[in-house]
Amino acid sequence: MTEALYRRAKARAAERGQTVSALVEDAVRVALDSRPEESGTDRPLPVFGGSGVMPGVELTDNAALRELMDGGTGIDALR
Repeated sequence: MTEALYRRAKARAAERGQTVSALVEDAVRVALDSRPEESGTDRPLPVFGGSGVMPGVELTDNAALRELMDGGTGIDALR
């Protein structure tokens, strides 16, 4: 733990009336108990209007999709 981080932890522990060890234990407990997939913070993806996939686009062909997205420009030219 860096000196600055330790000072912040010590100050927060003092505010809460607990030891630095107890503060660290609480932080570890929260980190281990939290699961992003269960947090309920999932936001719906935006949906845009349109008529679907453009003619000639095959979503299962990765190479063709890359070619279409790159506009025919090779990967080296994009760097």
